[in-house]
Amino acid sequence: MAYSRELRLNTFQMAAPSHNWAGLWRHPRDNQVNYNTLDYWTEMARTAERGLIDAIFIADVFGLYDVYGGSGDAALASGAQAPNADPVIPVSAMAHVTRHIGFGVTANLTYEHPFQFARRFTTLDHLTNGRIGWNIVTGYLDSGARGMGQSVARDHDERYEAAEDFMAAVYKLWEASWADDAAVRDKAAGIFTHPEKVHRILHDGAYYKVDARALAEPSRQRTPVLYQAGASARGGAFAGRHAEATFLNGQTTEIAGRAVRGARDAAVAAGRGPRDIIAIQGATVIVAPTSAEARDLRDEYRRYIHHAGQLALVSGWTGIDLSGLGPDDVLEFQRSNAIRSTLENLTIKAPSLPRVRDLLDFTPAGARGPIFIGSPVEVADEMLAWAEETDVDGFNLIRTVMPESLEAIVDLLIPELQSRGAFKTAYREGTLREKLFPEGTAHLPSNHAGATYRHP
Repeated sequence: MAYSRELRLNTFQMAAPSHNWAGLWRHPRDNQVNYNTLDYWTEMARTAERGLIDAIFIADVFGLYDVYGGSGDAALASGAQAPNADPVIPVSAMAHVTRHIGFGVTANLTYEHPFQFARRFTTLDHLTNGRIGWNIVTGYLDSGARGMGQSVARDHDERYEAAEDFMAAVYKLWEASWADDAAVRDKAAGIFTHPEKVHRILHDGAYYKVDARALAEPSRQRTPVLYQAGASARGGAFAGRHAEATFLNGQTTEIAGRAVRGARDAAVAAGRGPRDIIAIQGATVIVAPTSAEARDLRDEYRRYIHHAGQLALVSGWTGIDLSGLGPDDVLEFQRSNAIRSTLENLTIKAPSLPRVRDLLDFTPAGARGPIFIGSPVEVADEMLAWAEETDVDGFNLIRTVMPESLEAIVDLLIPELQSRGAFKTAYREGTLREKLFPEGTAHLPSNHAGATYRHP
């Protein structure tokens, strides 16, 4: 099957023993237990760049999954996104051993301040030579709120109100404080920076206040490429204003297609073009030289899924304690303060309510997205058919057993996609933003909300 556009592919990682599939670190060929070593990340980056992957997208969660049974014990025992490390730290090392691949780093703005945050991501953009992206999240775990001295996480919609305030402040710091020619490095005159070209930022918001000049001189992109995963009504409106790439989940083409259309409509409502947002679908891929080998791998991998750990993840994502349900019980909708779109996709929008056992296996419900299993030809066929039907621009490929799952994608799947003209055969030059939007520049486009804050 041919494809009319170039797919975007990220490898979806996390600085933890398990990411979306709890327990796979126990597999004898898996190396995710080494998540807290630099070699783990640099080897992954080299492999991903060899396959021309667009970005290493690093998930993060601030807090412990403790909805399941009212305790974080199951998450800790199974390594289900716990322990976890700061995803920002490995990026410099990965950038040092690569030249082109981008880095989409998840950072929770709720427990940050724009002044310090702006400097950190400008620094990352400098050290990666313009390859950094920020996945904007607001945090939904009460355990994280308690760790930061608050009793509960902010209400779902209030999280986005605070996020709008944060974005206004950080845009001012990135886009308005330093003129392009402020830092001159003039050794003869003894002037590093022209002070009159570094402007004071005043921001007096409901949640964040700033009165300062930005600490870091502008990087190649100024504002990092902005990723965002909100698909609820409030999250979708936020993405329409801010996201350059939106990360979507949906276990059927109908759910995913509606989400893509919603993201493009939200961009238009914000005064942007429908293609100004790249829509990325989460997907699990198990690919092998033959269909039979791929299904054997699936059967092998599924034996290592830790059931309590997996239910701890789903309980955290949905805000529903699943510890009292049996394998044949169904997950039903209950209003919660967690990831609203995930819960709605699994219940209200699903063709049928999933049983608990469906959440513990390589099923679309368990993955919260498509499962592509088979030979390179079969997986490519399914991915391209999904992309055509939903209008997604690409996929966040969720890790299973590492490093072999990534190596199989690089060595088997990507050559098949390239043979059909559906994936690039070389990286473009330039920053991450220029690679993703070759018709643009390294900076935010003029129709983006952040561009309105630029100093005249």
